[in-house]
Amino acid sequence: MEIRVADADRERVAEQLRAAAGDGRLTPDELEDRLDAAFGARTQSQLDPLVADLPAPARTGRPARGLRLRAEQQAFLATAVLLVGIWALSGMGYFWPAWPILGWGVFAFAPGKSFGCRAGGRRRRRAAT
Repeated sequence: MEIRVADADRERVAEQLRAAAGDGRLTPDELEDRLDAAFGARTQSQLDPLVADLPAPARTGRPARGLRLRAEQQAFLATAVLLVGIWALSGMGYFWPAWPILGWGVFAFAPGKSFGCRAGGRRRRRAAT
């Protein structure tokens, strides 16, 4: 059974072909022919041969997708670690850091709108009329 390709698949192959041409691996005529074939492809089996003789695309330096923390969440976690460190150095009695950690954590990890400042920390000024 043939797997149909989407526009994003065709564009991914086209970017790989353009990069190969930029590296000198494909002549302008080869690039044009392969791009025409890529944008006309309907199935994966039609796209695969177009890049089979080319090296795999280089991975970008982007971080892996996963947990991304907002600035206020990073500040919260750093402060929580600091408070627990102070608690540990002061004899580890009653776990008092729980109260500021819980209180601030509710707002730091609340879904939806960020509770931080605006970008740049500046407020908008109304134009004088």
